[in-house]
Amino acid sequence: MGFDNSFWGKVEKKTKVDKNTIVSLAQKLQNGNMKDEKTLNEVIDTLSMMTGKRVSDEKRKKIIDKVVNDKVPGNIDKMF
Repeated sequence: MGFDNSFWGKVEKKTKVDKNTIVSLAQKLQNGNMKDEKTLNEVIDTLSMMTGKRVSDEKRKKIIDKVVNDKVPGNIDKMF
């Protein structure tokens, strides 16, 4: 399913994140091995950049541990 430029323009305006960053993240999520720490670090870095929020080393380690060990709760709010 393709999206036209007006869609991407609206998304970028609302989120302040460009199309290439969103597509790159989607590809990492789709093609990446989510049990691989390198892939997870790249995803965390991209999301951190997209949101403008820093992820501490401690929180990063917790996220990676939860994902690698299949301990991600259905409700992410309960993760921390």
